[in-house]
Amino acid sequence: MKLNKLTSLAIAAVAAVCLSSCVSTSKIKYFQGSEYMFQDPQEILQKYEMHIKPADQVLIKVTCDQPELLEVFNFDVTMGSGMRTGTMNYGTTGSLGNVYGYTVDNQGYLTLPRLGRIYVANMTCDEAARVIEDQIKSLKMIKDPEVTVRMLNARVSVLGAVKSPHVVSLTSERNTILDVLAQCGDVSDQGLRQHVKLFREDNGKRVMYELDLTQADIFNSPAFYVQQNDLIYIQPNKSQNVKSSAFPTYLQAGATILGFISSLTALVIAITK
Repeated sequence: MKLNKLTSLAIAAVAAVCLSSCVSTSKIKYFQGSEYMFQDPQEILQKYEMHIKPADQVLIKVTCDQPELLEVFNFDVTMGSGMRTGTMNYGTTGSLGNVYGYTVDNQGYLTLPRLGRIYVANMTCDEAARVIEDQIKSLKMIKDPEVTVRMLNARVSVLGAVKSPHVVSLTSERNTILDVLAQCGDVSDQGLRQHVKLFREDNGKRVMYELDLTQADIFNSPAFYVQQNDLIYIQPNKSQNVKSSAFPTYLQAGATILGFISSLTALVIAITK
């Protein structure tokens, strides 16, 4: 009778250890429910274009078919509001493109040579380019200018339980949170995929979104497409807190001993019968 009780206790202890070390696939599997959600094509409701914000740095390129008309832009901007980064020569078309890097001030304005202050806050890059083109035309500086505006310093910070936490530079204007996490090596084994926090500055306010990577409805989240200066934090699970302690080692050793005792007890019972 004592042997049977000992066997039962040993088996129960080993089972408890095994169960505690297992992780349900529902906690790590991405996009659960997508097989139902995407039976029909889903309309993309979010606006994924990045919008220019104060303190952003942007590239501005002005081109036309008459290079001499671009001389007006061939000087540095004073007061630290702009920084000339170089001149590009397009030999195939015979036109010149002058590329400048400018910083948007706290009021949302760019200060451009001969054009003065132009408000660009909350505009997309294409919208800002059209405004600059219109200003050049209204001052009759260039008849048909082509202006290109691009972000220079767009980036997202990723912290917490990812394999490689770092600042990710955004290479396009359409970047999802999945793109950013992929560049960080994905969420680590200790990360909680159901509790991903994204912090964003929007119209002078700081907001937080909580995303669940395991559910397919993440595609409809307003934070699915990231914006420049977003901060993403992956919360670690409880196992991360004891990762560096000796407790898991002792637990594993205890499980091994209990398993040995259980096997030995079963052997003794079989022999006595």
